[in-house]
Amino acid sequence: MNKRLYIGNLSSEVTEQDLTHNFSSVGNVVSAVIIKDRYSNQSKGFGFVEMETEDAARQAIERFNGGELQGKTITVSEAREPRKDRDGGSGRGGFSRGPGGGRGGGGGFGRGGRSGSGSSYGPGRGGGRY
Repeated sequence: MNKRLYIGNLSSEVTEQDLTHNFSSVGNVVSAVIIKDRYSNQSKGFGFVEMETEDAARQAIERFNGGELQGKTITVSEAREPRKDRDGGSGRGGFSRGPGGGRGGGGGFGRGGRSGSGSSYGPGRGGGRY
């Protein structure tokens, strides 16, 4: 079973090929990716390496965690599962909830609204109904 590793504190010069080359010394590397800023395309200083076996992943952690790669001390650990709620929260409304506390999954921007009616945007128009 493949095992995903988090690699932190990477130099901006480290490439995915560098990661693949280094980590392949302990086992077969399935994939290597460096996370980059979507606008500048610069490295964010971390990435992920997927090893083919758990044993190879364990060896990689023991061998490379605290080691040096291109002048920086890197961190290697098991990667955590990605968060499921990437939409920014619990699905409740924005800013302040106005009268009624915003029950019903809304709340809007703190204007109007009736208790439990969801979000509203104008006075006297509760629940988003116009």
